[in-house]
Amino acid sequence: MPAVPTPHFAYVFERFPSFTQTFCAREVLELQRQGTRLLLFSIRDTRREALQHFPASLANQVITLPPPDALAREVEALKQQHLLPQPLVLALRHWGQKPDKARLYEAAWIGQKLRAARVHHVHTHFAGLAARTAWWIRHTYGPSYSFTGHANDLFCPDDSSDLKLPRLIADAAAIIAVSDYSAHWLRLHHPASAARIHRVYNGLDLDPFLPPAPSPASPPLLLSVGRLIEKKGFADLIDACALLRDQAIPFQCRIVGDGPLHLDLAARIAAANLHSHVALTGPLPQPDIIRLLAQAALFVLPCVTEATGGRDVLPTVLMEAMAAALPCVSTPIAGVPEMVLPGQTGLLVPPRDPAALAAALASLLADPPAARRLGQAGLALAHARFAKAATAAQLRLLLTAFGRLNGPPLSWALAAAHARRLLRSAAPPLRFTPAKTAVFP
Repeated sequence: MPAVPTPHFAYVFERFPSFTQTFCAREVLELQRQGTRLLLFSIRDTRREALQHFPASLANQVITLPPPDALAREVEALKQQHLLPQPLVLALRHWGQKPDKARLYEAAWIGQKLRAARVHHVHTHFAGLAARTAWWIRHTYGPSYSFTGHANDLFCPDDSSDLKLPRLIADAAAIIAVSDYSAHWLRLHHPASAARIHRVYNGLDLDPFLPPAPSPASPPLLLSVGRLIEKKGFADLIDACALLRDQAIPFQCRIVGDGPLHLDLAARIAAANLHSHVALTGPLPQPDIIRLLAQAALFVLPCVTEATGGRDVLPTVLMEAMAAALPCVSTPIAGVPEMVLPGQTGLLVPPRDPAALAAALASLLADPPAARRLGQAGLALAHARFAKAATAAQLRLLLTAFGRLNGPPLSWALAAAHARRLLRSAAPPLRFTPAKTAVFP
C-alpha cells in the first residue's frame, strides 16, 4: 500500500466545526484547497452540529477527543504503559487539582496522535483553552505551536488558568492577529515577542455576497447584523432611528440576530414608538441575510467598547456588507477603520453618539450616488484585503517560515522570500489613502 502523506501541521480547536466560528472552517477548507495537508482535532464534540451545518467531507476529518472521564482513563492507561513523556508524567503528578488540569490530559492524548502522524507543529484559534493545550503539547512532546488571537481572548483574557496570555505569547512560534490594530496592541504590550506577531485578516468567500442585480427596498433599508450584545451598539442605532423618524426621513431598519439584549432592545423600540420603522428579525440563515444585503441602502454597525474592555476587533458582517457593495457606517473601534475608510468606503462616527450616527445616515440617504461610490470602493477593498485565498496563503507562508511544519506546502525558498516580505511590512499598504477627517461629521 502507498504511504499516507504526512500532514503539514495540525489544528487543535476547542470546538470544530462550530456554527459560531465559521471563519475557522473557511480557513481550513481554503488551506486544503491550496494543497495543505492538515490533521484536525476538536476537544469538544460538535459532530451533531457539524452534520447540520458543514459538509461531511470536513466533519469526517475531525478527530474528537473522548469525554473527560474516558479521556482521563485513556491517559492513565498510557501512563501505566510508560508511553507518556517524562515531563508530562511529572506535570500530571504535581499539577494537583488546579482548574486547568484537563489541558494536560488533552495534551497527552493529542500528543500521542501527533507523534504517530509525525506532525511537529500545532495551530489554534483564540488565546484560550486550545492554546493552553497546545502550550502543554509543546512543553511535553516538543511540537511548536502558534495561535490566532481575535478579540476578548486578547483584551479580556481568561485569568482562571495559571497559563496567562503573556506566557502563551512568549512561547509561541508565531502569534497571528486579525487586524493591524490588535497586532500593534500586542507588540506594544509584549515587545519581547514583537518579531513573532503578524497580522493575517480573517478571510471570506466574497462571491456569494455580491448580488447579480441589487433590488433596493422602498423606503430605503438600513441593515445591521450581529449578536444582540452591548459591543454591537444596537441601542445607539435605535436612538439614531428615532432621530431620523423625527426628521421625517423615509427609511426602514432591520436588525438581524439574537442575544441577551433582545428584550431590552425591543423595549427601547417600543418606548420610542418605532415599531413601524425598526424590526428585530431574530437570527436568519445566510441566504436570507444575502437577500437583505441586496435590498439594503446602507449597512450600519455602531460598535462600542464595553465597560469590561470587550470590543469587536474586525466584525465579519462589515466584510460581508462590503462584499455586497454596500456603504458602511460604523465607529472607529479597534480594527474597524481598516475596513471602513472614512469618506472612501463608508463613514465613521464617534461611539455612543446617536446624533452623529443619525447625521451620517441622513447624509448618505440624501445622496444615493455618493453612497454607491462608497459601496463600490468597499467592494474593491474587500477583495484586496479579505479574500480567503489571499489570507489563507499568507497564514500558510507564515507558519511555514516560523513553525516546525512538515513538507512544506510551498518550497522553502519561496516561503522564506514571502516571509521576509511579510516581516518588512506587516501591513502592506493599499492604494486607499486615509481620509482627512477620521469621523463624521
